[in-house]
Amino acid sequence: MRRVSLCLWVSGSDARRSFVELRFVLEPQDAVTVRGGVLQLDCEARSDQGVPVISWKKDGVLLSAVVDERRQLLSNGSLLVQNVLHSRHHRPDEGSYQCLATLEGLGAIVSRTAKVTVAGPLRVVVPTESVSAHLGDMALLRCEVTGEPMPMVRWQKNREDLPLTFDPDSRVVILPSGSLQVSRVQPPDSATYRCLTENPSSSRTGTDADLRVIPGESKKYSLLSASNLLISSVTDDDSGTYTCVAQNKQQNISASCELSVLVPPQFLSYPSNTYAYESTDIEMECAVTGNPQPTVRWVKNGEAVIPSDYFQIVEGGHLQILGLVRSDEGFYQCIAENEAGNNQAMAQLILLQPVTPSSGVLPSAPRDVAPVLVSSRFVRLSWRPPEEPRGAILTYGIFFSEEGINRYVERGVNVTEAESLQLTVSNLRPEAIYSFRVVAYNEQGPGESSEAIRLSTQPELLVPGPVENLRAEAASPTSIQASWDPPSHASGPIQSYRLLWTETSTGKEQNVEVVGQSYRMEGLKKFTEYSLQVLAVNRHGPGLSDTDTLITTLSDVPSAPPQNISLEVVYSRSIKVSWQPPPANTQNGFITGYKIRHRKTGRRGEQEAIEPNNLWYLFTGLEKGSQYSFQVAAMTVNGSGPSSEWHTAETPENDLDETQVPNQPSSLHVRPLPNSIIMSWTPPLNPNILVRGYIIGYGVGSPYAETVRVDSKQRYYSIENLEPSSHYVISLKAFNNAGEGVPLYESAVTRSMSDTSTPMIPPVGVQAVALTSDSVRVSWADNSIPKNQKSSEVRYYSVKWKTSHSTSGKYKVNTTLSHTVTGLKPNTMYEFSVMVTKGRKSSTWSMTAHATTYEAAPSSAPKDLTVIGREGRPRAILISWQPPLEANGRITGYILYYTLDKNMPIDDWVMEPIGGDRLTHQVMDLNLDTVYYFRIQAKNAKGVGPLSEPVQYRTAKGERLRLKSTPVRQTREIIYNICLCSRRKRATHSAGKRKGSQKDLRPPDLWIHHEEMELKNIEKPSSSAPSGHESPIQSCQEMAPVSHSQSESQMGSKSSHSGEALIDSTTSMCVCVCVCVCQRLKVMLFSSSGADGDEASSSISTLERSLAARRATRTKMMIPLDSQPSNTREPLHSNI
Repeated sequence: MRRVSLCLWVSGSDARRSFVELRFVLEPQDAVTVRGGVLQLDCEARSDQGVPVISWKKDGVLLSAVVDERRQLLSNGSLLVQNVLHSRHHRPDEGSYQCLATLEGLGAIVSRTAKVTVAGPLRVVVPTESVSAHLGDMALLRCEVTGEPMPMVRWQKNREDLPLTFDPDSRVVILPSGSLQVSRVQPPDSATYRCLTENPSSSRTGTDADLRVIPGESKKYSLLSASNLLISSVTDDDSGTYTCVAQNKQQNISASCELSVLVPPQFLSYPSNTYAYESTDIEMECAVTGNPQPTVRWVKNGEAVIPSDYFQIVEGGHLQILGLVRSDEGFYQCIAENEAGNNQAMAQLILLQPVTPSSGVLPSAPRDVAPVLVSSRFVRLSWRPPEEPRGAILTYGIFFSEEGINRYVERGVNVTEAESLQLTVSNLRPEAIYSFRVVAYNEQGPGESSEAIRLSTQPELLVPGPVENLRAEAASPTSIQASWDPPSHASGPIQSYRLLWTETSTGKEQNVEVVGQSYRMEGLKKFTEYSLQVLAVNRHGPGLSDTDTLITTLSDVPSAPPQNISLEVVYSRSIKVSWQPPPANTQNGFITGYKIRHRKTGRRGEQEAIEPNNLWYLFTGLEKGSQYSFQVAAMTVNGSGPSSEWHTAETPENDLDETQVPNQPSSLHVRPLPNSIIMSWTPPLNPNILVRGYIIGYGVGSPYAETVRVDSKQRYYSIENLEPSSHYVISLKAFNNAGEGVPLYESAVTRSMSDTSTPMIPPVGVQAVALTSDSVRVSWADNSIPKNQKSSEVRYYSVKWKTSHSTSGKYKVNTTLSHTVTGLKPNTMYEFSVMVTKGRKSSTWSMTAHATTYEAAPSSAPKDLTVIGREGRPRAILISWQPPLEANGRITGYILYYTLDKNMPIDDWVMEPIGGDRLTHQVMDLNLDTVYYFRIQAKNAKGVGPLSEPVQYRTAKGERLRLKSTPVRQTREIIYNICLCSRRKRATHSAGKRKGSQKDLRPPDLWIHHEEMELKNIEKPSSSAPSGHESPIQSCQEMAPVSHSQSESQMGSKSSHSGEALIDSTTSMCVCVCVCVCQRLKVMLFSSSGADGDEASSSISTLERSLAARRATRTKMMIPLDSQPSNTREPLHSNI
């Protein structure tokens, strides 16, 4: 406990006075109490100079027991507050309390501040909804409840409590918000969950929600025969309208159908076993859902419960029993039925004998019970408090019964405010005799009853009775048509009818006088419930209305988009889109789902996704390093409402690293105030390490006295409830699953409360929006400007900006509330802050805002272009380079150009596209001993950059093919790969290369690639024909031609590929059919010393030279089919 002590000087005969000890032994603590309860705050002080006098302050003002008799100062110094008061507009007991210890004539000390909160009822903000999750994914069940103080939340799985203790290894965690997070979902997680919340004032049980686990391998939707839709594991969420859209270049057509999934009844809330006392009213809950909507009936001890004045089914399925009697005990069952099945739930009702505590602790009877107003349908009573309350009065109960009826039932109703001493009892019958009595309650229970008073309600005037057959029908989303029949007892001629309609949610009432028996109400709110009454009017006035008719206007599409849309980049190929529903008054119906449109920046067309259950959607399978835009629209059964604005996020190049802890935050700024310190920061410089959040530590002299964790997206935080004029040390560090990073420290001294100087308030709401690739617009607000500011008052605003990794920034001063910063680098994140100056006073820098400029085409060429020859492969080279210094965005590809003549236009160079993730490329099939020129350029989503300077390279020299003269007396088969070529209009290239208009290149109609000849032993079957002309293909059908995809190492020194044809890329496309031609030949090989060998060598060289001249860029040894060798030893047959 923190102790406060004060040493004072005491006067005496001595010239030197001694110190007096004055200290607190016990100080008040924070407390939570309830309305009508008792609050006690303890305080005790000691001194060596007598007993200090204790007094109390509330919200800085001294309390006096004379002013409010509910407050008592006990002898030990404690403050006792009885019958705590608390209402929406009157909260006299809630606030900050301090006790004051005073030594007469010497001084006083004040204790710590104790905060007293009066607990209020819990309110469910968002009910828990069922969710579906794929195997291994994460599921989140929400439990959003508000109350004062915030409630404690616990969860149940299949009605069994889940552990509250935190286990780091557990997959099931209750988050600080109260939501239940199930990580790495497994089949056993499929269950029914519900949350239970409680604070000192009340408790609430949430609705049941199912977690459905979807197997990872199965798909919800799949296409059969490319057009039929198959929906697997159908649930109620699949109900809706499905549209099949077919489109071609001319038009789009569509057809729709409605899918209705029958769902058996399921309980949203169950009846529970109930204890009650006679004469009280109870309500047994029973809420069901299903498709179609189930009907509900109740059974007591096996017999149907027939609705009556005392047994009523309310709110669709709840059973309300008024004025319990002993015979109402038993077992009650709620039975729900629809076309899909039925379901039932049971509860037992037990009536207790009232236990009367000692009369010495219960209140005496309320005094002077009397009627204030008696009408035909209601009575208003008043009374005085009991003479002996014996504690705080919590409430008053009014019990009444009607005389002369078969079932004597005394009904009760309580006042809503404990201090209220009046109550109106409604829904009485005219000309009936009732008896009334009043009972006071304190913490021990009900006290003595007042004497019963008998009252007779007034008779009705001669006004018309209720109209009959009131019918109402919603004609449109904004109109209702009502009609009725005259009353059976008119009590004279009917002059008109008064139609009243009330919006049930707000109580706003409107009425109109109608002469006929029907009326159409226009201008109503969409999908809103109204209560209708029709009163017949005669000369005595408006008549009676027995019941109200409830009717809801038709639904419509939402009139507003979803709210609070946020994007979270989960991985390099996933983005999570989250949102909140449209405002309730703009939903115009039950929200059946959400339509999420997304598109990739720079690509035409949009894609749609439908999310029926959750308020988020995870997009997967996206491209890395790409920018995507998203917009969300809410849907009702009537269609889609307006879409939100486009929101943009960019996937990273690679998944962020979580194998190491994050780096230190790049900056930390603090601004001290008397009781708080406002801090802002920027994330670590390394964007490739995942940051899951930040840990803020602070304390007087130590940065770790208190710690707070915040989300990774947060960039500012306000540390509250600090002591003035104190030196605080602040730490900030990022963390992820690998651990906590290195902290960044800052210190600040909170300002003194007595500091009368008013510093300039820094600008707020700083926003930075990228306009182009080199400009960002910065705007802000100045809350220090008074509303009646004179135009002569001049303020100067300094705008500072810098990159995230820079230590210095640039500045610009202007006098407006916005500024456009230009001259920035493309695709670069900047941080901006603003400071205001007036005269000689300046504010601190504002919170920082961040913006990333748009991409632009690369402004520099790739650097370090290098050409290297391949050892043993003279026709191939390897080219390498480095990315451009000014890429201005993500490089999506490179374009390599090469040619024999560097003076040719670049469009006529050979061009090869290369992927953006490559920094090397191999070029093959080049001419030997030839000079080539190479250039390269980079491209991104915005365009291509400049070309690099040409790099020259000469290919290596190769050896000629020589034929040996040593004879080998074997019979071989020669296999020819023959390409049959036909020309088409469209140009392609087998290697993905595009050439310019080299008009001297013309392929022959048929080439035989002798470089791919293969020798094979002949194994002549006995049934084969002796003639060499008969079906030579049969003997080589199983020999696969050499594939173009084979590597050069597999091909040896071959320089051409099977099936490759040389084409004119601007005018024709070559379609090649490879034919395996087998010829039985006796090949005689000769040594190089023979003359024939020289002739062969000469002829090959001559042919090679002629073909090289025709092809211009590469050499292949090819023989046209119509050209036969001159060798006379064995003719070459061309039977195909």
